Amino acid sequence: MMELKGKKVLVVGLGRSGLAAALFLRRQGAQVTVSDVRSAESLAREIPALIEEGIVVEAGGHGLLTFRRQDLIVVSPGVPLETPELAQARSFGRPVIGELELAARFLKGRILAITGSNGKTTTTALTGEILKASGQPTLVAGNIGTPVVELIGAATEATWSVLEVSSFQLESTEQFHPRIAVILNITPDHLDRHGTFEKYALAKERIFAAQTGQDYAVLNADNPRCAEAAARSHAPVYWFSARRAVERGAWVEGDELVFRSAPEAAPERIMSLGKIPLKGGHNVENVLAATCAARLAGVAADGIAQAIAGFKAVEHRLEYVATINGVEYYNDSKATNVDATAKAVAAFPGGIHLILGGKDKGAPYTPLAPLIRERVQAVYTIGAAAAKIESELRGETPIHSCGTLEHAVNAAAAAARPGEVVVLAPACSSFDQFENYEERGRAFKQLVLDCRGWNPGTA
Repeated sequence: MMELKGKKVLVVGLGRSGLAAALFLRRQGAQVTVSDVRSAESLAREIPALIEEGIVVEAGGHGLLTFRRQDLIVVSPGVPLETPELAQARSFGRPVIGELELAARFLKGRILAITGSNGKTTTTALTGEILKASGQPTLVAGNIGTPVVELIGAATEATWSVLEVSSFQLESTEQFHPRIAVILNITPDHLDRHGTFEKYALAKERIFAAQTGQDYAVLNADNPRCAEAAARSHAPVYWFSARRAVERGAWVEGDELVFRSAPEAAPERIMSLGKIPLKGGHNVENVLAATCAARLAGVAADGIAQAIAGFKAVEHRLEYVATINGVEYYNDSKATNVDATAKAVAAFPGGIHLILGGKDKGAPYTPLAPLIRERVQAVYTIGAAAAKIESELRGETPIHSCGTLEHAVNAAAAAARPGEVVVLAPACSSFDQFENYEERGRAFKQLVLDCRGWNPGTA
């Protein structure tokens, strides 16, 4: 634990985790200031609660003197560590950590942390459900929605805290120490923030940086960059694979999901693939990872199978919305990078009307070309990345420039025929037109439901 009483602490960025960190720090007796580049008007919902707690608010930009006067700086995940004020504060010897690291210093019990370019939320929710169903005290938090710092006080020494953690959260960790660390996959993402794929990948690897030989690392044997990370793990590595048997871990054998605890142990049957309720081959990987983590946490095979069979898809992750005039609609607003969109497209055999676009994240869209050529009837582009998408995917399938999500949904609904599907899987972040991917997904679902009485032939 850290001694916070009487310390001057600055929280940079008033997102969900920044607000939670500021309130926690104040309740620990710290003298807290928060700093955000957004205007006071933009922070109108947050400011009253902060002032009521005696927290000083600096809105509309960062003051260099504010940063220099602190004993500790806690940075929100959305704020790059290379921000000039943070860089200068570090040069003056001011410690800079994130909300995840702050929470980990005080959180009781055991941590099961999950990261990856794709599948984090589904796997975190599923793992949490498996542990809860087994009767183990379990809390779920992190990038999935609840700030980790809010678990402090609720967790006991017997608790499993199942955490979804992102590269933005991990890059500011120092002592964050999961008992079980899971990396689902590492593919290009957030290059606009990290600069290079390798820097992004190394940020992901920080999930096991503080582990020892008494912990466990769970890695994807089918993902080359993920498999490469195993050499740097201090914990024993357990693998999961949808393609081949592994020495220890979970894999698919025939139409069965199996687990083996050691190279010399006999494989345990977990369940048949047909009983997995989630759509798409990528979700088989997520189930394998959750199975491996849950077995290492002490859950029996039959308990894992029962929890998986009853699991419902997480909102905004290839979420079925409705069938209208014989056309199925799916919301995968969380597909915010190219690899996630490829997984969504691969989940359907063909007849796809695909909505792409939003704020570009620096990666090329050309890897989508073979799947789009094979399975997509038409692409409907929206947002700031539309021109880049249209340029890189021109000639693979008809592309319609729609600008907004509303126009894209209407155009796709007009074109789609019975037996086909309309899929929102944007391959981009949402921040050009929406506050976050959740708002984008909810907007898509409402637009789809508004189409119920609409005649596709009249557009």
